[in-house]
Amino acid sequence: MNVSLQNSHSWIRIRALLIASVVLFSYAYFYEGGGWNQNSRFDLVRAIVEQGTLRIDAYHENTNDKAFANGHYYSDKAPGLALLAVPVAFATRALMRAAGVDPVSPRGLVDLSYCVTLFAVALPMAAACACLFWIATQLGSSASASAFAALALGLATPMWAYSTLFWGHALAGACLVFAFACALRLRVALGSTADVFWALALGLAAGWATLTEYPAAPASAMVAGLALALVWKDGQRCWRVILGIAAGALPCLLALMAYQRAAFGSVFHPSYAYYPAGAFSWMTHGYMGLTYPRIDVALKLLFGCRRGLLFSGPVVLAAPFGLGMLWKRPATHAAAVVAAAIAAYYFLFHASFSSWPAGWSYGPRYMAPGLPLLCLGLAPLWDHARPGWRIVLRMLAAVGIGLTLIAVSVGAQPPDEFHCPLRQFYWPSFWAGRFSLNLGTVLIPTEQGTNQVHGAFNLGELAGLRGLASLIPLFTVWALAVVLWSWINRAEHHAPLKTRLMSR
Repeated sequence: MNVSLQNSHSWIRIRALLIASVVLFSYAYFYEGGGWNQNSRFDLVRAIVEQGTLRIDAYHENTNDKAFANGHYYSDKAPGLALLAVPVAFATRALMRAAGVDPVSPRGLVDLSYCVTLFAVALPMAAACACLFWIATQLGSSASASAFAALALGLATPMWAYSTLFWGHALAGACLVFAFACALRLRVALGSTADVFWALALGLAAGWATLTEYPAAPASAMVAGLALALVWKDGQRCWRVILGIAAGALPCLLALMAYQRAAFGSVFHPSYAYYPAGAFSWMTHGYMGLTYPRIDVALKLLFGCRRGLLFSGPVVLAAPFGLGMLWKRPATHAAAVVAAAIAAYYFLFHASFSSWPAGWSYGPRYMAPGLPLLCLGLAPLWDHARPGWRIVLRMLAAVGIGLTLIAVSVGAQPPDEFHCPLRQFYWPSFWAGRFSLNLGTVLIPTEQGTNQVHGAFNLGELAGLRGLASLIPLFTVWALAVVLWSWINRAEHHAPLKTRLMSR
């Protein structure tokens, strides 16, 4: 590898680290409190670390998202996120004890909830944004275009909101990005050991996406298909990749089977099959609530004020045009096909769901795991856009950042009663300085007490700032990041000259 190429890779790594850091800080700045979805998963974490059981009998009163089997309550969610959070919970509890904080006190449990969300949801998605930046550069986009795509994903789409909640959508999407990156590494023959390593990593990432959210299984299979398509002409490599992917996915499959067997006594029936009688009647429609894609729902997911991307991440609507550009290039055709297919799958999946509004949520959350690879199309679109169209893309991204900032500031779980949350809930609350409105907590009723609130907050509020002023630290970090990015651009610009002078 020559010096120029080494320098190029170094600057890519530096930029990727800066992107991940900014996105992670933006996610960590907000804690969104409790809710049925996150409480169900957090109850499972508590059950494992506090009682060594999968039963959430001692905690189930804080959620209606629960399964009931053999006289006991269980989380109705796929176990991947909770299992990933368990080591974080053990480590956090140990640190709390060392700091003199009781891990099972109300304060300790809220802190624990914040930490597992940060490390099991926000951190993987921040890393996925950096990974998407790398993927875009590997597919031929410039550093600025790749950064635009990565930051748009992280901050200009509903993914920002989902990454502040202990939900599975962001982790599943991050795992699919990691698996996609592993597949791209197999484009070039790196040796038998490298082939097995990247295939193993792909299998593990894709398998964990499915272990986190069951609907990720078809998307995971598509990424595996991409890897095989890239090595298909070399028989020996193909078999190495097949065996590597299988070996990587096997632990995830075994973990799921063991969980299903231990909790429900069957490895074939998912947790969603064990709802208490009368709960979520729409789950009886079709298969687990899935029927067929409805055109009216599809249009609402794109343009509707209640859940549409136009009102939560408008820049995403431009991404398919960029994927089309990648589609037309022979070198990037396969990657574009798979990225588009995954995004289309999640779109059709959401449009097929009986309860498509998805309860108290911001934007089309069932589409969320498909958003990262869809945003990949923003990079080539930026590179090929004329100055006027770049202004449009900037404006769309800025609107998306502003809308999502409003959402995470006020509350990432708008009450379902609002037909247009932006107009009826977010806009008036934000400009009035009414932030962190979710008073819901991860605590069970007997732990809440009567004098304390254990709901949402942001770091500015913890520092004593209120309303719009509580966002000043966040804006300060963003400004510093812009300065640092400009310095990196100048340093890289002067680096080739310095390299040439040193080589004389």
